[in-house]
Amino acid sequence: MSAESRLASLTSWHADWSGLRVAVLGLSMTGFSVADTLTELGSDVLVLSESADEEYAKLLPVIGARLELGSLSEVPQALVDFAPEVVIASPGFSPSHPVIRWAHESGIAIWGDVELAWRVRDKVVRDDGTPADWILITGTNGKTTTTRLTASLLVEGGLRAAPCGNIGVPVLDAVRDPAGFDVLVVELSSHQLWYLGQSRAEGELFPYASVCLNLADDHLVWHGSAAAYRDAKAIVYRNTRVACVYNKADEATRIMVEEAEVVEGARAIGFDLGMPGPSDLGLVEGLIVDRAFLDDRARSALELTTVADLERVGLAAPHIVQNILAASALARSLGVEASAIHTALQSFRLDEHRIQVVARHDGITWVDDSKATNPHAAASSLRAYPGAVWVVGGDLKGVDIAELVSTAGVTARAAVIIGVERASVVAAFQRHAPAVPVFEVDAGETDHVMNRVVEIAAGIVDGEGTVLLAPAAASFDQFSSYADRGHRFAEAVRDWIDRGSADDAGRTPPSV
Repeated sequence: MSAESRLASLTSWHADWSGLRVAVLGLSMTGFSVADTLTELGSDVLVLSESADEEYAKLLPVIGARLELGSLSEVPQALVDFAPEVVIASPGFSPSHPVIRWAHESGIAIWGDVELAWRVRDKVVRDDGTPADWILITGTNGKTTTTRLTASLLVEGGLRAAPCGNIGVPVLDAVRDPAGFDVLVVELSSHQLWYLGQSRAEGELFPYASVCLNLADDHLVWHGSAAAYRDAKAIVYRNTRVACVYNKADEATRIMVEEAEVVEGARAIGFDLGMPGPSDLGLVEGLIVDRAFLDDRARSALELTTVADLERVGLAAPHIVQNILAASALARSLGVEASAIHTALQSFRLDEHRIQVVARHDGITWVDDSKATNPHAAASSLRAYPGAVWVVGGDLKGVDIAELVSTAGVTARAAVIIGVERASVVAAFQRHAPAVPVFEVDAGETDHVMNRVVEIAAGIVDGEGTVLLAPAAASFDQFSSYADRGHRFAEAVRDWIDRGSADDAGRTPPSV
């Protein structure tokens, strides 16, 4: 049997995976889940990585895989000698990576962990003998919140559901969980979707429902262009069986649905903050309503919750309401009752670093939205907190921040700029928002950056207002992660309060 024919037959946990030569690229949480799955299936697994967590490195020989550590800037001879039948890459490996290019040029199949999980999804089945349905969620922003929301709504509706994928739990771990699930809610990054785009017919996913929440430039260096990034996101709708949920306020998502090859009978379900049409979810006089999943949708709407109820639990920011609408559409497509949605939303709480109020003191509200790692997310935060002192900057990932500054940025009371690309951000303000005072933090040490930010911001506010950390950039130039950046911001705020805020207020340094 040829390698191609054999791979085509591997669409079940119960297929013959024994002896299949698989090269696994990267030994993070995802890479280990791939190696662990394949060795359990009896495959011959070689893991290649430039570095490895000590625990994973020790476990690999225990589970029966081999590890090759070293530079991957060139194709390792060990990989060539291994002659893999398939390469499974962690999402960090870009299309231009030398090993990925080599696999393409050599005609070797390239999978991601999500495709492998789909192929073996029948390891644990439901009472009727079928594997769990999959719901796919992507978008430039709001993926994790919507994934958590959707899983919470499904569980409240009586379904066994698990959030997984890019949210932090590898899909393969969810597929192999002996407890079993009715639905897997899978968050997908554009990187994971690009790998799904490499799938051959037998490896293609057929999700129950899917959504792209929004689209804005991001990860352009990894993908190579905005068009390539958009095309990767659009893969989320491919082969959808029941509901393609899209953002009516973001035309790019509507076009994705229109162009998608879906299963006959799949419906397009829109959402936005306006009046909903007969196949939409939206707002009517302070009510969150569904006009898509009810019999008389042409003449009536079903109340799910109210904006007032969402305000009471801190979920009323416009972009969070959009996430709630998308999650509700996905849950309703699976038959979750309106009452269950209302109940679940009363106990749902946002993740840390997502428009999280870390302190209110002496008239100042300090908000950590460190997870706003691109301009689109930062714009949503600025709309939620107009007139805030905006803490912005970091690694811009090849994205031009000028449009953000010229639109949402002009509403800021002032800007406090951090990060290695400060000059680009300062220049954007000077050109597009010259009336906004700009203050630059040139602290070279990570330990000092946020203390200086807080001192400057407190001096600007001087009595009443909001300070918003919404960097519109990645964190790795100065911090270990967006979470580290947010934690340091919150710690600096608490330190400032403990020192006696009145001593620091009013000492604003000169603006740029």
